[in-house]
Amino acid sequence: MDLKEIFSVTLILFSVIDILGAIPAIILIRKREGRIHAEAATIISAVLMVSFLYLGQSILNLFGLDVESFAVAGAIIIFIIAMEMILGITLIKEDAEAKGTGSIVPLAFPIIAGAGTLTTILSLKVVYQEWNILAGIILNLVIVYIVLRMSSWLEQKIGKSGFAVLRRVFGVILLAIAVKIIKSNFHIG
Repeated sequence: MDLKEIFSVTLILFSVIDILGAIPAIILIRKREGRIHAEAATIISAVLMVSFLYLGQSILNLFGLDVESFAVAGAIIIFIIAMEMILGITLIKEDAEAKGTGSIVPLAFPIIAGAGTLTTILSLKVVYQEWNILAGIILNLVIVYIVLRMSSWLEQKIGKSGFAVLRRVFGVILLAIAVKIIKSNFHIG
């Protein structure tokens, strides 16, 4: 295990998952449903992320794709998410038909383990070792669980302007990460 890689993966996934930026949605779900099932949301997110870490390649093979192409596609999605965060706009729309129990849909999927997160996990496999990615996933799930459990308290302490600043800072970091992934997978010839 490489601590530098684990830190990098953790930061990348933290930025993509954007659990702090999701607090307004978490609060809305909590008010609508009465509570957040933090354990269920975290476990389902874990199953989705770890499954995609280990089975994502097989899924790609089924469609005749290589990891490098998927990594560049993932970097483009990361780029779009970064632009949303920096500019405060919505480019990727939520699927209105994917509503169900609040702690599972939309919280576990797609807010925590959505397309951006799953794509990022597979994209990271090109640059980082699997064990380090797994450690980054676990660290993020711990953070997600804590944020879900403390959403009321965080809502009071950080405030809307604090979330806006955090969202933009992580957006710039994501943008740089997208460029790095594209550079490391761009081959002429």
